[in-house]
Amino acid sequence: MRTNRIRTIAVAATALAAALSLTACGGEDKAMGTKPAGAADTATPAATGTDDKAQSDAPKAGEPETQTVPAEGKHAGGNGNGKKPETAPNEKAAPSIPACTPKNSTVKVSSVSRPINHLLLTVTNTGSTDCAAYYAPFLRFDDAQAVYPVLDDSKPQAVVTLSPGQEAYAGIALLGEPGQNKPVKSANLGVGMVDKNNQSKGESTVKLPAETYTDGLGFVTYWQSDVENALMF
Repeated sequence: MRTNRIRTIAVAATALAAALSLTACGGEDKAMGTKPAGAADTATPAATGTDDKAQSDAPKAGEPETQTVPAEGKHAGGNGNGKKPETAPNEKAAPSIPACTPKNSTVKVSSVSRPINHLLLTVTNTGSTDCAAYYAPFLRFDDAQAVYPVLDDSKPQAVVTLSPGQEAYAGIALLGEPGQNKPVKSANLGVGMVDKNNQSKGESTVKLPAETYTDGLGFVTYWQSDVENALMF
């Protein structure tokens, strides 16, 4: 009987020691923040609302940013109703002044003392209305086939307009550089007038001053409003 009682006490002591051991382990797990095996994890709820939209709209790494272009007619270049702005109507062109021609003007040629080897050509408006001396006169000495050269540097800032009785002038250089061409004596000069499109409007023939020589290498100026400008070249 004594032996059985001792064995019973030993078994009870062993069971008590095991219970105390389990209690101690549970407390240690709680203190260290560990979870018992088989316990469910508690997940943090995902962000919702505007945060999701901001993340979806943000460009991914390595992708270019994009911009929204307004529809045509609403903003850039439009007038708000989807139509392009209308352009202003063309203004009525001012009427052109009729050209001075052999029908409404006369021409004459005269000698000058300076510069040497020059002549002065004069056109006079003999009509009853204004006329314009466009461009430069077309000149032909005697029966020359080629039109005499025109000096481009003499082009005035504006076309010379003549009221009835007024005059315009052009300078004529008779010779080029000495020794290039042999001068030839000329007796008559054909003077052609042109319109605003530089088209011929007729020709007049005038008598040249005596002993007029030209080598074909000279020039004629554009029509000028005064004698000084015509003879300055």
